[in-house]
Amino acid sequence: MSENPTSLSEEDVRHVARLARLTLSDDEVGRFTEQLRGVLDLAADLEALNLDGIEPTAHPSELSNVLRTDEVVASLNQDAVFAAAPKIIDHRFSVPKIVGDAP
Repeated sequence: MSENPTSLSEEDVRHVARLARLTLSDDEVGRFTEQLRGVLDLAADLEALNLDGIEPTAHPSELSNVLRTDEVVASLNQDAVFAAAPKIIDHRFSVPKIVGDAP
């Protein structure tokens, strides 16, 4: 492949298309050549930036989770919960069947 993005040729695009097992029309090769040149030009602009002293990061601002402290607290009594339920069978909630036979 060409080293300078602006010198990317249609033959380079055809070569990449063959490697990717893509069949491209001549119109597509021309369009994709221009588009790929644009992408490679942008990548070259980024590569030209002076990033000395800038730490690599996965996110532009520092992230931290806001979590509360785990504390043991009283929970509901099982008998009180079952008393509020409409129907209990063998110490389990009984609910209407929602999955039926396929039509």
